[in-house]
Amino acid sequence: MKTFIFGEAMLEYHGHGGSGLRFGGDTLNTAVHMARRGYDVAFVTAVGVDPISDALVAAWQAEGIDTTHVHRHPDRSPGIYAIHLDDHGERSFLYWRDRSAAREMFDMPGMAESLGRAGKCDLVYFSLITLAIIGDRGREQLLNLAHERKAAGLNVAYDSNFRPALWPNLTLAREVSASAARSATIGLPTDVDERQLHGAGQSEIEIADRWHEAGCEEVVVKAGERGCILKSGTQPCRYYPASCVKVVDSSGAGDAFNAGFLASRMSGTSASDAIAAGQALAAETIGHHGAIRL
Repeated sequence: MKTFIFGEAMLEYHGHGGSGLRFGGDTLNTAVHMARRGYDVAFVTAVGVDPISDALVAAWQAEGIDTTHVHRHPDRSPGIYAIHLDDHGERSFLYWRDRSAAREMFDMPGMAESLGRAGKCDLVYFSLITLAIIGDRGREQLLNLAHERKAAGLNVAYDSNFRPALWPNLTLAREVSASAARSATIGLPTDVDERQLHGAGQSEIEIADRWHEAGCEEVVVKAGERGCILKSGTQPCRYYPASCVKVVDSSGAGDAFNAGFLASRMSGTSASDAIAAGQALAAETIGHHGAIRL
């Protein structure tokens, strides 16, 4: 089973320190978690030709990620983000990503081959952050890939991970996210992101129903410590509570859930068992500093 994951990778600076090369990014976090569990994952992005980019690619290879489709930009380098934690383990971020190589990944000479390979794999996964950074031309290509795969009966997973600062206006973000949801067979939205996009008054069930009515076949709405809601097929929404765990750092919890869920679901387990796997991995992740344990 082969998954192609499209997204941005960045260097991570954490206020609590730590040794070693730290990296992160929503879809990359999911790729690492899936690879650590033995799943065959290709990460599609762009980095630079500098020594730090070399070290990042080597680190991902050591994790078991297929880096064949990590493109090398001659003039750009990876972005950087910093994490600040409050007393409850909730995080806030600062970003330096305007010159990120990943923003121009769809301009790389090898991207046509990457898209061709992704068109035939078992699962394609991307997020609204991915769609935000790649610009109009990149969005058109990635969404075309997703819609073509869905029309052919192939799996597409999408997470509406919303960062307002990445968008010129809310209307465009809504339109792009709606198109992505229509292209997906598996939807993995978070309640907070969806309320920022579509209004604060929505319940998790209303979010799940809206995605499902748009054509997304299976929707899991993540609601943090409240658990999640599953909407699948003709069945009514079902609630899955989350276990109570101590939060050290909430960074990457949703990305970890996505990894556990997708790896399990694509391996043939039931949606309920896949949710349990996603919740277990998310609970493990929030118990340590950083989105990825080194």
